[in-house]
Amino acid sequence: MGQTADLAPADKKLYALRDVTATVDNMSLIASSIMSKKIAAGSDAIVLDVKTGSGAFMKEEQDARALAEEMVKIGKNAGRKTIAVISDMDQPLGYAVGNALEVKEAIDTLMGKGPADFVKLCLALGSQMLIAGGKAAHMAEAENMLKNVIQDGSALKKMAAFVEAQGGDSTAVYSPNLLPKAEIVYPIAAAKSGYVSRILCDEVGICSLILGGGRETKDSKIDLSVGIVLCKKVGDYVKKGEPLALIHANDMERAKEAERRYMSACTIAETQPESGQFIKDVIY
Repeated sequence: MGQTADLAPADKKLYALRDVTATVDNMSLIASSIMSKKIAAGSDAIVLDVKTGSGAFMKEEQDARALAEEMVKIGKNAGRKTIAVISDMDQPLGYAVGNALEVKEAIDTLMGKGPADFVKLCLALGSQMLIAGGKAAHMAEAENMLKNVIQDGSALKKMAAFVEAQGGDSTAVYSPNLLPKAEIVYPIAAAKSGYVSRILCDEVGICSLILGGGRETKDSKIDLSVGIVLCKKVGDYVKKGEPLALIHANDMERAKEAERRYMSACTIAETQPESGQFIKDVIY
């Protein structure tokens, strides 16, 4: 969330000062900026998802850990139950990158058909929240509670209720095919056979930006339908000519530019890479 005139208004002024004093990267100022809004919002318990890797603000795990510890300390000093989960962001989470595409993936997840890594993260964060809120005694009980509300459909109903509470039309929650769709679906073919050994996550985000899925300037209009859906993730084997990903676009020139960028962000090797730990640590 961003600060407003009513929510942590000093944060905006501090950020402007950080910009002109070259202190945007200062760890303590980052932590205080994030936590000020969460504490001001009135939360009794706060669960933070702190990312590390190529798609994260903190590229190195040690920096992510330091930030997590700082934020947990701030939360505790303010009398809030605060927990930080350090998770991997060295490749896109799930398969979808882009506004409507990610919403569809979230809906699929609440229908019990989500990507394994995304489901794992949702269960990890949700379980910590249930324990912090006093609804569950331990992780196994909390995880079962979350799985049950996905299976019985009440999690999806809650998403619809969130949409309606914010003045939106919840019809698409139950019929995600009503979400905006791009005119072009363009495959990015693998240049050679092998194992996907690396996907630079921040570069994939830029691909979505090129397609119109983000703002290049403050006045840019976002195209909700565009983005990228990965077909192969790190560790997967791909044959030459097979799709690495599908580009969803409304402009062929932009699609070609995003394809070039994605190809340079994706490394294919002869040997399968070792799989790293997805949930790195939990800081209490």
